[in-house]
Amino acid sequence: MRFGVFIAPYHMVGDNPTLALERDLQLVEVVEGLGYEEAWFGEHHSGGTEIIAAPELMIATAAARTHRIRLGTGVSSLPYHQPFMFADRMVLLDHLTRGRLIVGVGPGALPGDAYMMGIETTRQREMMTESLEAVLELWADEGPVNRETDWFTLRDARLQLRPYSRPGIEVSVAVTASPSGPVAAGKFGIGLLSIAATQKKAFDALARNWRTAEDSAAQHGQTVSRQGWRLCGPMHIAETEEQARRDVEVGLSKWVDYFLNVGAIPILGDFDPGDDIVSAVNETGVGVIGTPEMAIDQLRRLKEKSGGFGTYLLMAHEWANREATLRSYELISRYVMPAFQDSLEPLERSRDWTVFHREQLMGNIYNAIAGETQKFLDQREVRRRAEAESMQPVK
Repeated sequence: MRFGVFIAPYHMVGDNPTLALERDLQLVEVVEGLGYEEAWFGEHHSGGTEIIAAPELMIATAAARTHRIRLGTGVSSLPYHQPFMFADRMVLLDHLTRGRLIVGVGPGALPGDAYMMGIETTRQREMMTESLEAVLELWADEGPVNRETDWFTLRDARLQLRPYSRPGIEVSVAVTASPSGPVAAGKFGIGLLSIAATQKKAFDALARNWRTAEDSAAQHGQTVSRQGWRLCGPMHIAETEEQARRDVEVGLSKWVDYFLNVGAIPILGDFDPGDDIVSAVNETGVGVIGTPEMAIDQLRRLKEKSGGFGTYLLMAHEWANREATLRSYELISRYVMPAFQDSLEPLERSRDWTVFHREQLMGNIYNAIAGETQKFLDQREVRRRAEAESMQPVK
């Protein structure tokens, strides 16, 4: 299992937006050093909280500050962009990042975005599919592309640059509530990004969504791989559950309020936090606020329910202060990741073997030390005798 961060982001109103965006970029630098493999940036244009309007600009900036971590648009809302222009920008970004780009796509989430652009909400998923089909055809560069819909036209369209990545740019399509995401993933043979994977209805639908993707792939002569399936959810981890609760006692309530009153992605579903928000988050499975062991249990639960997936993306948030937030990412890297990456068992096996054979091994060491000591003493005695004989008077 790979791990990454999904930076929508969630910066509450009242926070300096310039500094908030800088923290997002710094977070990518930090998690790269901790072994995370991916970082995703969202696209939103209203609501005052998810303040990244152009994920490609964040990716370009983050790419210049990092070396290894892959960077994704999480996600680009295709109905908001002319397909030719979008395809061209992503190819350029693929070159600038030397193939570290992942293009996540979706229909658009916040209803305020679509409203201000005059886009009918009921048409967004259809528009996403039309755009994605055109973008993939442009990237394939098998000839001029000619398409005409009621919202874009392509005439003898060909890009100047081919993608840097071979065999092509990795693409993943978002799924929240409707089946349009899994259907598109299967139709085009691309990855699937379950943004609200821990919300109850989405959690219950994980296996069904994957079957939909596989059925769609079979209908269109494509294949889909669970390694290309990404699940997203929030966590805050500390050394103890009590410490984790104290860390989030202010920021968590603001995050919950945002999703109940502004956000459109059904991360909370029918969530009723009541007086004890932390317990509600933990007990409903919406997130994890606690210890590394609790995080491991959550991931095992997701793995069992889904049947297996490739990457878990931690939904970035600022429930806690900066120090505690970064400490959470560190604890996950140290104690949660290894449980799903086959890196602990060889160490445990080696330690247990050494303990089991300790008496024999230590005996060998003691014998070796004693032998070397005796050898040293014998050699010293020989030298002393030789020196004594050389000092005898000549008769």
